[in-house]
Amino acid sequence: MVNLNLFKRASFLFSVLCSLLTASSAQGALWTINYPRPIDDSDARAQYPIALLKLALDKTGVNYELRPSDRILLTGKAMRQLRENREVNVVWSMTDSQREKELTPIRIPIAKGLIGLRVFVINKNKKSKFDNVLSLNDMRKLTPIQGEEWPDTKILQANGFNVFTVPEFREAYDLIGQGKGDIFPRSVIEVNAELEAEGPGSNLYLEPSMALYYPTAMYYFVSLNNKTLANLIETGLQRAIDDGSFDELFNSTYAPILTSLNMEERTVFSLENPLLPVETPLSNPALWYKQNKEE
Repeated sequence: MVNLNLFKRASFLFSVLCSLLTASSAQGALWTINYPRPIDDSDARAQYPIALLKLALDKTGVNYELRPSDRILLTGKAMRQLRENREVNVVWSMTDSQREKELTPIRIPIAKGLIGLRVFVINKNKKSKFDNVLSLNDMRKLTPIQGEEWPDTKILQANGFNVFTVPEFREAYDLIGQGKGDIFPRSVIEVNAELEAEGPGSNLYLEPSMALYYPTAMYYFVSLNNKTLANLIETGLQRAIDDGSFDELFNSTYAPILTSLNMEERTVFSLENPLLPVETPLSNPALWYKQNKEE
């Protein structure tokens, strides 16, 4: 009987030791996390999502390596690769119901909803066309250009716009420069970097007085079978929110941009978003940028 008790105690101590070693190994294991390589390594649009992802991972204390994919992956291709567990294991993009069915979203809006605040890239020769745009009905008479696979396209169509679609966003800039279409609505977090990349000699012009807004979120997405990574990123983001470092990074990145776009003086027309999943955390004001809007 004594020997049996000793055996049980030894077995218990062995199992505890194994658990401790496993936990230590997991904490010390190297997480290699691949994200989509942007068009250009200096692409300003990718700098904030990468910086925030680093911040979130740092908050968890895990040992990780964050690397771009071997080749350039635009959003549509990156999402397809993520679904198939190829090349990347995290992507940031605007959400919709279909994407949330096919992938696992981390439902913390990384840009506080600014992805849905849109200003208009137009052709310089069409400036006068906007003098008589005084209402959303007037706005609907304009032809926006958008990407074929973008959630924005369906949102605009659902709100009565006749949208001209293109395979890639660079083509939209080309068409606007050629005088085709009327507006290329771009998020306030994207437009400055994109216009800078187009160069000062183009026919492109940023319309100065108006904007569109629809409620939406840009999330980090992982594959459906990678719940561990999803939990890791969500934990890190929540810790960054709690200690204020999330807001510090957001404000330092986007406050100057919003000021440069003169957002407080623009007339903002609000749209409905029928693609917005019901799980979107709209009721948590801490997760969203507070924009003064005019209907």
